[in-house]
Amino acid sequence: MLTDTASLQTVLDVVGVLVFALSGAIVAVRRGLDLFGILVLGWVAGLGGGIIRDLFLGITPPVAVSDWRLLAAAVTAGLGVFLLHGTWEQASAARPHARWRVSYAVRMLDAAGLAVFAVSGALVALDRSAGPFAAILIGGITAVGGGVLRDVLARQVPEVLQRELYAVPALVGAALVVLLHHVGALSPLTAWLCVGLVFAIRVVAVALDLNAPRALRSTPVD
Repeated sequence: MLTDTASLQTVLDVVGVLVFALSGAIVAVRRGLDLFGILVLGWVAGLGGGIIRDLFLGITPPVAVSDWRLLAAAVTAGLGVFLLHGTWEQASAARPHARWRVSYAVRMLDAAGLAVFAVSGALVALDRSAGPFAAILIGGITAVGGGVLRDVLARQVPEVLQRELYAVPALVGAALVVLLHHVGALSPLTAWLCVGLVFAIRVVAVALDLNAPRALRSTPVD
């Protein structure tokens, strides 16, 4: 691997799958889906970006469906949300002014998954000898792919199309990975620093409601 250890890629993938699968499972519960629906939405959210990445790079079968550790992470996240969501809701109801709400949890998990997969996607692309521009794009697609599939299946407008800065932090993180590789400074430490930077940008964007420019409208939309 480019970072001198294959374990870094595995850790990034497992962490990314776990946090994105948690967000997908929580969304599934909020939409009233049953256990199977929760597991499917968690699996799609956690593994969708990695599958898209591998298909772009010609990796078959995709690691997301061939590595039992990634499948186990997605299933564990789905079952955990299914079993504990009721207890969590009761605790939240007892403290109506608590900040730790379901929507907040989804945003934070989404930000974590975005950060991890942006870096992971760029690393895999570079390891497959993709060019710098391709590696940046694949890193961004890997980061947003699972969330887009999750939202489409949940019948809601994908976060990447409407909410605070979403794809931009992922592209920034992927670009930084490519730059570090180009100057010979890419290591496990700098890779995790890139993850932290993407997460921080996304969290700040949510907290300050920072958005990409939108087209001006002459009349309000119903």
